Amino acid sequence: MFLNEIILRSTRNVEFIDITSRVQEAVSASGVKEGICLVYVPHTTAGVTINENADPSVVADLIDKLSELVPQSSAYRHREGNAPGHIKSTLVGCSVSIPVSGGKLMLGTWQGVFFCEFDGPRERRVIIRVF
Repeated sequence: MFLNEIILRSTRNVEFIDITSRVQEAVSASGVKEGICLVYVPHTTAGVTINENADPSVVADLIDKLSELVPQSSAYRHREGNAPGHIKSTLVGCSVSIPVSGGKLMLGTWQGVFFCEFDGPRERRVIIRVF
């Protein structure tokens, strides 16, 4: 087993950051050739997802639709002002598992791994465990 941590700094309130290359670097450093890579975000207003990383309009559409589904201003009970971030984090999820073969992430041709910021800007952690 191998454990790695990525430190990120988001620059916007809502932002998707492509971390595919950093996750692959962790897999390569692990020496694991066949296994599973778990990517986990230990924050309640952030998430992680796998989606297309070839066309930036896909990420823009995801952000727009999430903002439409969970508007910034609403009658939220949570008074810290970041209730939308908590809801979006729940919708997206806090972890993904990716098969590893030949020491490489088994992502599809157009797939990438994205850290999803929903309450930025701020410093965040991403935990990578390779089994």
